[in-house]
Amino acid sequence: MAYIKVRGVEHHYEWIKKPSRGVKPVMVFIHGWAGSSRYWRSTAQALLDKFDCLLYDMRGFGRSDAKSQNGSNLSYELTAYAEDLAVLLNELNLNRVYINAHSMGASVATLFFNRYPQRVEKGILTCSGIFEYDEKAFAAFYKFGGLVVKFRPQWLGKIPLADRMFMSRFLHSPIPKAERQAFLQDFIDADYDSALGTIFTSVSKEQADTMPQEFAKLTVPTLLVAGEYDQIIPQELGKQAASLNEKVELVVIPKTGHFPMLEDEKTYLQKVRNFLGNL
Repeated sequence: MAYIKVRGVEHHYEWIKKPSRGVKPVMVFIHGWAGSSRYWRSTAQALLDKFDCLLYDMRGFGRSDAKSQNGSNLSYELTAYAEDLAVLLNELNLNRVYINAHSMGASVATLFFNRYPQRVEKGILTCSGIFEYDEKAFAAFYKFGGLVVKFRPQWLGKIPLADRMFMSRFLHSPIPKAERQAFLQDFIDADYDSALGTIFTSVSKEQADTMPQEFAKLTVPTLLVAGEYDQIIPQELGKQAASLNEKVELVVIPKTGHFPMLEDEKTYLQKVRNFLGNL
């Protein structure tokens, strides 16, 4: 396993490559809330004919540390995670890349696209969108989210069918049991402060106010992939985001929920390859 220090924090990263005579472009994969890069592996493997693929765990999630070793206090704002990505690319000497990001990671990527457009060839946002602020609904979400993050005993992952129950809200079509179990374990292992902090920063009035502006000013060619039955980020939120900018192309994957790349890998890859064109 490879680690690299990003703003004083040890980050886990992984290269997925296959031998090639020439130099291939790099695609960077960004995971969503309380997940890790591991659920992107099958997608990365399928794209190795065209890309060298870089997977990494965001600060506080997966196998990355949560705290800086140099004593600096890094925030849980999504803009801070976008800066983490910029530093990671600098440390790995990567100048211009393709990016495929999911859920909360897609919000991080959108912010990165607008701050560093010269570093992104094309972007793919999987399960992303814009939402309106509702004070009562947000307050209820924070309360529920706080309870969910607090109650995560290690034995939860050993209960029969716990993975199926945990993933039921995220999925419309089935995915392999090993994927469900790994995602549940990622959730259990996520750093408490990071998991809770990013709940408050990713679903907030500030995000509701700023993300429409971020989508509207995108200059990076972007594919937005939505799951037809996504309950976490419904396709309507993706349609609203895509309508703000002609640079954003929207596709909806039928019969999928919040993980279309795992629920219907064949259709997902077809849409991605069509967007990327001939490389």
